[in-house]
Amino acid sequence: MKKIVDSVSLALRRNKIWILTIFFVYCISCFIGILMVHNGNEFALSYRDKIVGNAIKTDKASINEQKGKKVSVLLYDFSGNILLGAVPQTLMGFSVVIPFVSVSVQGWVGGIVSVDSNHKSRFSNFRPTFYYFFVILLQFIAYSLTIGAGVKCGIDFYNLNKKHGWSIKKYSIPNSSLTDLGFIYILAVPIFLMASTFEFLSSWNN
Repeated sequence: MKKIVDSVSLALRRNKIWILTIFFVYCISCFIGILMVHNGNEFALSYRDKIVGNAIKTDKASINEQKGKKVSVLLYDFSGNILLGAVPQTLMGFSVVIPFVSVSVQGWVGGIVSVDSNHKSRFSNFRPTFYYFFVILLQFIAYSLTIGAGVKCGIDFYNLNKKHGWSIKKYSIPNSSLTDLGFIYILAVPIFLMASTFEFLSSWNN
């Protein structure tokens, strides 16, 4: 167990710059989204209604939530965050640039849902405010870990293959980068689970 903890700690140190950079982009874009909807921006409010409306009709987690199937909601949300969110964006991280676009959009969406269907702020009192920020903080941390490690893999891939003259036969990624990515996922997966559990099973969700 100590070996795993040490390996995760080492992976975090090696990837911390990009993890923190991704987290910063999340926070800034989310803050912009919050400002827009709280100042009555029509584009942000209408987009908020559109994505929430689509989710209610098509998203399996949202559909099961309406049916009161809380455990199913948790599992769909948890698996969706990893398989449809984290993994694809980690792979996009190998391009280095693309994740910053997707993260900006994702963070902004996280900000515009800070108002309800009546466009009333979720920050009316402590309970909904804490619920909103705690859930989104956990999600941002988990995504920042996985995407930041993906970006680091992309940079290491570029630096290594630049030395080889970009010969297709010699394309490779440093083993240390992939190993770090694996250990970072070991940390991120429980955080995703914690976020989904609190979001859908907590008594604060009302």
